[in-house]
Amino acid sequence: MTSILIQSANVLDVETLQFLPDTDVWVQDGLIQAVGPKLPVPEGAQTLSAQGLTLMPGLIDCHVHVIASHLNLTYNSQQPNVFATLRAIPIMKGMLMRGFTTVRDAGGADWNLAEATRTDLVEGPRIFAAGRALSQTGGHGDGRPRSDELETCACSTRVGALARVVDGVDNVRLAVREEIMKGANQIKIMASGGVASPNDPIHYLGYSEGEIRAIVDEAEHAGTYVMAHAYTPKAIRRAVDFGVRSIEHGNLIDAVTCAFMAERGAFMVPTLITYEALANEGASLGLPPVSVAKIETVRGQGQKALELLAKAGVKMALGTDLLGESHRHQSEELRIRAGILGAGATLQQATVNAAELLNMPGQLGVIKPGAKADLLLVQGNPLADISCLLGQGENILSIMKDGKFYKQGLPA
Repeated sequence: MTSILIQSANVLDVETLQFLPDTDVWVQDGLIQAVGPKLPVPEGAQTLSAQGLTLMPGLIDCHVHVIASHLNLTYNSQQPNVFATLRAIPIMKGMLMRGFTTVRDAGGADWNLAEATRTDLVEGPRIFAAGRALSQTGGHGDGRPRSDELETCACSTRVGALARVVDGVDNVRLAVREEIMKGANQIKIMASGGVASPNDPIHYLGYSEGEIRAIVDEAEHAGTYVMAHAYTPKAIRRAVDFGVRSIEHGNLIDAVTCAFMAERGAFMVPTLITYEALANEGASLGLPPVSVAKIETVRGQGQKALELLAKAGVKMALGTDLLGESHRHQSEELRIRAGILGAGATLQQATVNAAELLNMPGQLGVIKPGAKADLLLVQGNPLADISCLLGQGENILSIMKDGKFYKQGLPA
């Protein structure tokens, strides 16, 4: 039995965006047991003084690709399986050290990687894995080059592949069942064209109505939901209309479609930092020229989209969607959003909103009795200056996940 009492912290209540000064938090067996001033020291508990420090919930990133060790996703999918796996290990460790104790993987990670971090075989965040994302032939998940004769896509058999190509109502039903059987927590589909794929313009629509409804139907049978890569108003509206719960990216959304999303209670997961990283570093880090040419199509509208979504009251969660060496920019998504929406709203998107999207309200993203003990001790006040959460976690003195310290910068 592990019992830890963190004493005299400034506890950040992310729901009210208020601090609880000089407050203690008792953690035992991976859960928060009590929160309050001057709690009695439980027998056998380790005590830590956090006087003057911010104690806040661990951050949640709802759009990552931990298996994406290279910006060129075709190359990524062709590397030997053992290399793809080994290269994911420092990516996951880096996320945890930046304070992201939970991530939702949007394609590539599977039950095996999630189980590896859960059991501490490797250090990394808790992973909600989508398995392989589903793409139609020629869609965002199809990395095959144009040719007069298409070779069979081997995408679903390689560890480094983020997606699988599957067409037709019966086939997509089977694909969902397979991903769920292999341990996927949610299902990801490609509902429009994308940047990091060769043959699909951004306006391209992915999957027919029948295919999307079948995918949603099968996900709901398994007690989960569908997330969809989509940029344009048309792609977003049809996906939400057909039952998709979470839209990824959404840079080109308009006010009418924002209102429709809000009415339906759908989530949006913008990923603004990835376009900054791709624009600044993509070409030098191996992003194919055809993808580099697509970046500006979506980059410039991302911040405007954030404003439209907030005005319409669409629920948003934090996402980053970084690839390869760009993973180190993960925390910069906080900076971008805080500059538009304010630090408070940004922190809520990275905690309570994200937990709701993951169907884990009250268990993740909060400091309350009964919640999982995912905690950060931060030098600074992120409500006043979110920069204390940026970089590689330099100002995060201690990082706890499931009641265990993975970084401990305080004397006992």
